[in-house]
Amino acid sequence: MKGKIAITPRSLSIKEQPAFDDLRNAGYEVIFPTPGRQPTLQELREFLPSCVGYLAGVEPVPGEILQQCPHLKVISRNGVGVDNIDLAAAGEMGIAVEKTGAANSRGVAELAITLMLSGLRSICWSDRGVKNGAWSRQEGIEIEGRVLGVIGCGQIGKLVVLMGLGLGMRVVAFDTYQDDSFTPAGDFRFVSVENLFSISDVITLHCPPGKKPLIDAEALAQMKDGVFIVNTARAALVDEQAVQDAIESGKLRGFATDVYEHEPPELSRLLLYDRVITTPHIGGYTKESVQRATETAVKNLLKVLG
Repeated sequence: MKGKIAITPRSLSIKEQPAFDDLRNAGYEVIFPTPGRQPTLQELREFLPSCVGYLAGVEPVPGEILQQCPHLKVISRNGVGVDNIDLAAAGEMGIAVEKTGAANSRGVAELAITLMLSGLRSICWSDRGVKNGAWSRQEGIEIEGRVLGVIGCGQIGKLVVLMGLGLGMRVVAFDTYQDDSFTPAGDFRFVSVENLFSISDVITLHCPPGKKPLIDAEALAQMKDGVFIVNTARAALVDEQAVQDAIESGKLRGFATDVYEHEPPELSRLLLYDRVITTPHIGGYTKESVQRATETAVKNLLKVLG
């Protein structure tokens, strides 16, 4: 054998994927250290030093552990985010870090739109009520003509823009690296983040986190009353306490999240609110997205390892 390759994404470690045969046929041993769950830091310390390749999930990969991995040549993510990996340490160790580009984009974009529609029509609340014997209704709003604010207009954000336009929404977007060649037909324009906050009826996040939360008390104060926020990107983008305060005051119509600081999360007060929708990080967890991401992640491993 040429060496071990560890596979840790939950969606890949509980179900054998045909693409893994490409790794075995190339002479590598495929291991699943923690089937169905994220590895802890201690578990990373135990299995990663003996690996030459690592198909990683969203678990934190700190530099202190990478420095203990002299054989590791490549970390391949089955998604676009690499903020969970200490890239500086990886560079110092000569470890390549690869990502899968647009493989998960459609799955995440479709979930963002699903959460938006579910929130604006109180689908989850209504479902729980009927199943518990209640016959209560909450008035919804129609989205035609409403303003959808998309923060982060990369592969995922662009798909969300197109879907929003297709539903008859007016769409505005903000991106630090604005792609002026993206000019979809319909009522769309790029704006400043401050303008986006002030005019949007729904805000959906598709960007990497920064040094501080993007959605904090200051940002919420710039929004009009009744905004619905969707986060399928990273938990660090949102100040949970600020959002909780805005839910309680009625400033926000609601909040939906597919991402958490720790997964599974502790059930905080915010997550238990009726006007908050929670999903267990399923954005890229579709049959098609998993297949595309796995195939690309495996190709990236073999590209580096040979």
